[in-house]
Amino acid sequence: MPRIRAATLAEHREAQRRALLDAARAILMADPSRPPTLTEVAARAGLARPSVYQYFASRDQLLAELLADTFPQWARRVSAAMAATPDPAAAVLAYVRANLDLVAGGEHALARVLAAIIDDDIAAYSRELHEGLRAPLITALRALGTDDPATVAALIDGIVHAASRLLESGADLERTATAATELVGPYLSALPTR
Repeated sequence: MPRIRAATLAEHREAQRRALLDAARAILMADPSRPPTLTEVAARAGLARPSVYQYFASRDQLLAELLADTFPQWARRVSAAMAATPDPAAAVLAYVRANLDLVAGGEHALARVLAAIIDDDIAAYSRELHEGLRAPLITALRALGTDDPATVAALIDGIVHAASRLLESGADLERTATAATELVGPYLSALPTR
């Protein structure tokens, strides 16, 4: 019988599940050209391959749960950056910068690879999660008095996505972030105070 390395069986199972997700993430970050096999994930996590099936029924389920795990972490980091600013305009700029920092750190590539290798049902879930990431941006824009915060948020995301593609092509983070904020900043400055 395997040794339990936590205070409770539930904690042990969660630690093993987390180790498998972290292993899959590390493998994908190292080689995003192909999804990892369950054998590779188990080996990286230090578990026997059959043990993986106690946590995930298939590679698709593992990848779907990795996707579901990636977005909330991303959202927490962006929300924290926005919450650390004193006013909504600064929060919008923090949104842009936090997203670009995450892209430069490789997280966007992971999410993009996951979205590309999983089935259509999970891809729809990915789009739903992605829309949820925009919620704090919409809130900040609404606080600034933007007439159509959802549309403006989508346009700001368009700038973030274009900057993301530049970063993933090797562009410098500081130059790219500066250019993105120079595009968004004038809009924020032109908003009437309401």
